[in-house]
Amino acid sequence: MTAARPRPDTAATRLSRLLALVPWLTAHEGVTVDEAAAHFDVTPEQLQSDLWLLICTGRPGHMPGDLVDIQFWDEDGRITVLDAQTLDRPLRLSPDEAAALLVALRVLAQVPGPHDRAALAGATSKLEAAAGEALAGAEGLTVTVDSAHDPEVSAAVTRALAEGRRLHLRYVGALDERTERDVDPMRVLTLEGRAYLEAWCLRAEAVRTFRLDRIEEAVVLDVAAEVPEDAEPVDLGAGALRPEGAPVTLELAPEVAWIAEENPVDSVTDLGDGRLRVVLPVGDERWLARLLLRTGASVTVLDRPDVVERVRAEARAALAAYGTDA
Repeated sequence: MTAARPRPDTAATRLSRLLALVPWLTAHEGVTVDEAAAHFDVTPEQLQSDLWLLICTGRPGHMPGDLVDIQFWDEDGRITVLDAQTLDRPLRLSPDEAAALLVALRVLAQVPGPHDRAALAGATSKLEAAAGEALAGAEGLTVTVDSAHDPEVSAAVTRALAEGRRLHLRYVGALDERTERDVDPMRVLTLEGRAYLEAWCLRAEAVRTFRLDRIEEAVVLDVAAEVPEDAEPVDLGAGALRPEGAPVTLELAPEVAWIAEENPVDSVTDLGDGRLRVVLPVGDERWLARLLLRTGASVTVLDRPDVVERVRAEARAALAAYGTDA
């Protein structure tokens, strides 16, 4: 048997191996160090280092009876798990973890673009089978994803990206303004549950993003896409996409100044004493209502009485659900 050559370990790969090691050793009682090392594709020295680390770990308290107990230093080189401290049970997804992964895969499957659809379907099927026990244990939990964009639009965007072709769009922007424009597609991205087409817009002569659920029609043109070399994609790490809805002006108390830091804003004015006035573009007023309900008196709406009334109505409904008068 050829010995494995040492290879560098990252923290992630070693942690994954450590979590898998105890269940495997428990199921293969009496396996030798060399056999276990070959199974995990590491050297015997790496495996013994893992074992020395494992016997120093355990449950809170860290008394002798709380630690993993593995014997592996006998002359015959065989490994015996004496006390696994619950690590002998294979890892299982929680209902929340299983649902989150399934939602992510199903959202990705609905996003236009030249994805490997067969690989996505296979991964989803395997995850559903592996997570069956976790999901079955959560009463009433079902995982569905409702796609808001037109399948024909998705198909056109996917084709244009795959073939490098220009698109003609009929698009509904903020305040229900309809426009028609030709664009050269760059990529499809998702943000906060919505899919966007990022493209070079010939009308604006700049990179623009278009929400897929706002594209009424997309036609693939018999023209090659020509994205300028200096066209820069949206920087998702620095403010991400600016919401397209009507803005709201808010006055923020010091304890909620984070709102101006964690969301794209059109302007920020320092009012002194840690208070800020911000103009915040809003793509989804449901999100804004939830934010205002959560922050309470720390945020004052200065210019949108419709938003104030909506928040009041939702607060009354919430109190009524608990049998409390507003």
